[in-house]
Amino acid sequence: MRALFREIRGSSQQGAVELPWLDVEQAVLVAVNRRAGDDVALALEYRTNPSDPRVVGSDFWTDPRRCEWRLVTPTFSAFAQALGL
Repeated sequence: MRALFREIRGSSQQGAVELPWLDVEQAVLVAVNRRAGDDVALALEYRTNPSDPRVVGSDFWTDPRRCEWRLVTPTFSAFAQALGL
C-alpha cells in the first residue's frame, strides 16, 4: 500500500525523501475526499519549512496505478492568499 500511495517514513530512509513521495512523519492531511474514488487529498508538508509548510496534493490522474504527491503552493501562506483568506 505504501508504494501505491507513495507514503514513506523519512526516518527509515538513508537519504532525503522528496516529492512525489510523501514523508508521513513530516506531513498532516488537511483535506480528503468524502467519497472513495474521488482520489483527492491535500496535505501540509513540513519538510521545507516548519513554520510555513508547503501544500501538496495527491495525483492519481497522471498514472492511475499509483499516487504522486505534487506541489500545490510552496507555502501555506501562499495557499491562503490564493484562496483570498
